[in-house]
Amino acid sequence: MPRFSIIVPSHGVAGRLSQALDSVLGQSFGDLQLIPVCDAPDAPAAEVAAGYAGRDSRVTVVHSPPSAGLSGARNAGLRAATGTYVLFLDGDDLLLPGSLAVVDARLSEVAGVDVLYCEHERAPWWEGEPANPAGPLPAKAPRGAFAPAELPGLTGVQLPAWSAVYRRTFLAERELAFPDGHFTDLGWGGLVTVAAGRIAVLRRAVVRHRARRQGSRLNLPGPHQHTLLDQVERVLTRAAEAGLPAERTRPLFDQVFAMVLKTASRPERLPSGHRAFFRRAARLYRLHRPAGHRVPGGSLGVQHRLLAAGAYGAFCALRGANRAAGGAVARLPLPRAARTRLRYARDLRRPLDPHLAVYCAYWGRGYACNPAAIHAKARELAPHIRSVFLVEAGQEHTVPDGVEYAVLGSRRSWEVLARATYLINNANFAEGVVKRPGSVHLQTQHGTPLKTMGVDQSVYPVVAARSGSFTKLLGRVDRWDFNLSSNRHSTRMWERAFPGSYEQLEYGYPRNDVYYTATARDVARIRRELGVPEGRTAVLYAPTHRDHHSGFEPGLDLEAFCRAAGEDVVVLLRAHYFYDRGGPRGSDRIIDVTAHRSAEDVCLAADALITDYSSIMFDYANLDRPIVIYADDWEVYRETRGVCFDLMAAPPGPVARTPGELAAVFRDGSYAGPRARALRAAFRERFCEFDDGRAAERVVRRVLLGEPPEALPPVLPLAERVPAPAAATLVRS
Repeated sequence: MPRFSIIVPSHGVAGRLSQALDSVLGQSFGDLQLIPVCDAPDAPAAEVAAGYAGRDSRVTVVHSPPSAGLSGARNAGLRAATGTYVLFLDGDDLLLPGSLAVVDARLSEVAGVDVLYCEHERAPWWEGEPANPAGPLPAKAPRGAFAPAELPGLTGVQLPAWSAVYRRTFLAERELAFPDGHFTDLGWGGLVTVAAGRIAVLRRAVVRHRARRQGSRLNLPGPHQHTLLDQVERVLTRAAEAGLPAERTRPLFDQVFAMVLKTASRPERLPSGHRAFFRRAARLYRLHRPAGHRVPGGSLGVQHRLLAAGAYGAFCALRGANRAAGGAVARLPLPRAARTRLRYARDLRRPLDPHLAVYCAYWGRGYACNPAAIHAKARELAPHIRSVFLVEAGQEHTVPDGVEYAVLGSRRSWEVLARATYLINNANFAEGVVKRPGSVHLQTQHGTPLKTMGVDQSVYPVVAARSGSFTKLLGRVDRWDFNLSSNRHSTRMWERAFPGSYEQLEYGYPRNDVYYTATARDVARIRRELGVPEGRTAVLYAPTHRDHHSGFEPGLDLEAFCRAAGEDVVVLLRAHYFYDRGGPRGSDRIIDVTAHRSAEDVCLAADALITDYSSIMFDYANLDRPIVIYADDWEVYRETRGVCFDLMAAPPGPVARTPGELAAVFRDGSYAGPRARALRAAFRERFCEFDDGRAAERVVRRVLLGEPPEALPPVLPLAERVPAPAAATLVRS
C-alpha cells in the first residue's frame, strides 16, 4: 500500500498535463500512486498519461467521461486509490518540490488525523508574484492535531480540494464523495468538515495553482450559477442532520452565504433567473440560520438582513449603489488614416455579410498555405460565399486568376474586414480588426510545433525580445473561434501556447491535402517548372530560422555536400520565409526555391528532405519519403529557442551532426534504408495523424457550411492512405 495516492483530473488541460505529472513523479518522496483521470482512452490527455504509465509502474490511468464533470473524475480516481492518504491535483497545476516529504513528516507528527489542511500558492497565469490565499486560515490553529470544534472557523468550504490531504479510510467509512454539479469543491469541503473528527494544519504551500487565463469557469455567466445553492443546501442539511452545535454551524453558515451574496451581487453571472436565485437563497438563509447568529457589520451585514427579509428590490438598489461606476475601456488600435478610420467605424455599424469570407496568409505575403487550400475548396463546396484574399502591396501577382483580392491597409481591405462573417488566417489579423458578434474567426496555423510558440516563448530571452507584446498576442487569440490542428501533439501545444476559449478542430492541415491528391504527372510538371534535371535525385534543404542569427545562414556548404553525396544529387534550397525577399542563391547543382510561391510544390518535387528543426518535416512526412535531420547545433537551438519534444530521441530519419556524416548517409544509401523507414513510420504515426487529403473539405463543411462534426468525412487510417509518388528511385546502388 503506497503512502499517498495523488488524483489528477485532466479534462481540457492536456497541454499542461505532463508538467503536473512530472511535478509528482519528480518528488523526493517516492512512495506514491499517481492516478491521472482521462476522458477516454482516445482522449488527448490519454496518450500523455499512457506514456507515463508505460514508463513508471506507480502510474495508474483511469477514465471518466466528460459528462461526469470534475466530480465524476475525482470520484473515479478515489475508487482506484490504494494509498493511506489521498491528495488531489488539477491537471494544469503543480505539486511543489519537496511537498510530499514535508506532508509525510507532518502526518507522522499528527498520526491518524482525518484531514490535514495545507496552504497553497496561487500563481497569476502570466506574471506577478504568487499569492498564498490559504495562509491566514490556519494561522491560529493548534500545533498538533485537534478537534474541529477547537477552531470552528477553519472549514473546508473556503479551500479547494487540492489544499488538503485526506485519510482514505476516513473517506471510505464516511462514504464521502464529490457531489455532482458545479461548485463541487464547496460541497466536498463542507461535507468533509461536518464528518471530520480530528484535523491538523501544515503551514506550508503544497500546490502551486496556476490560474487559468480564461479565469474560473465558475465565474462565467449561465444557469450553472444556480447550482451553488444546491451545494449550500447539501452542506447545511448535512450539518443539521449531524447535530453540529451552533458554535460550529455559525462560521460554516457565514462562509457559504458569503459566496451566495457574492453571486447575488453580480447579476451578470445570472443572465436569467436572478430573482429566483435570490428568493431561493432567502429561503435557505431563514431555514438554516443557526441559533444566536449575528450578522456581520457594514455593507455585508445590510446584505444579510435584506436576504433574510427576502427584500429583492432593496437588495438590487444597494447593489447598484455599491457597484463601481464605469470600468477600464480597452483602447482599440484603429486604421491609421483618418478617413479610413471613419469608414471602418461606419462599416462596423453595418450588418455582417453572411456570404463574405476574408482570407490572409503569412501577414499578407501571398496566396498560400492553409488559407489558400481552404479558399480553393470553398469555391467548390460553398460557391455562394464570396471570398476575398488579402495580400500586401507587391504580392498581387501571387493571387491566381479569378481570385478576388484586396491590398492590406487599403480602404477596401478594411471594408471587407468589417463586414465579413468568416475571417481565416494562418497568422493573425491586425490588432485593429474588431471581433464582431456573429463573426467566425478561424486560425489555421502554419506548421506543427517543435520549437516553443506563443506564451511559451516568454522564458527564452532571445525569442521573447523579438516576439513583441505577449499581452497583445493574447488579445488577438481572444478573437479565435476555431483553431486548426493536424495531430494531437499540436492540439496540446496550441492549448498551452495560446490559452483561449476557441474550439480545437483536429481535421488536419488543408495545405497537406495535395500530398495525397497529386499525381505522378503533377510531380513531373513541378520538377520541370523548378528546373530539376531529368533523372537527378532532388534533395530539398530547408533549414529553419535562428532567433540568435541576424540573417539567413545556410549552416551547410551545399556545393561541398553535392560533391560528396554523389553526381546525381541536386539541392533545392528553401530558406525560411523570413528570407524570401533576397536574390537567388543558386548554381548548377543548387536550385534556390525560397521565393517559390508553394512550399507544397517544392516538397512534391523533392525525392528526400534535409532539415534541421523546421516544421516542414511534419508536412513532408505525409509523402513517406526519406528525411534526414542535420542537427549540428541542436543543443544551442534547444537552449535559445526552446523545444516541446526531443527530436533527437524520436527523429523522422537518420540524424547527422557534421557535414561528413550528412554526405555519408546519402553516399551509402542509409538515408532511405530499413532503419530510416522504421523511424519515419513511427514519426508519421505520431505527427501525420489527421492529414489524409480531405482536411480542407472538413474545414469548409464545418466552418463555412455549419455542418455538425458527426456529418464530416472521417479521417482515413494512415495505412490506407496513398501519398503522391516520388519521381526518383530512392534506393541507391
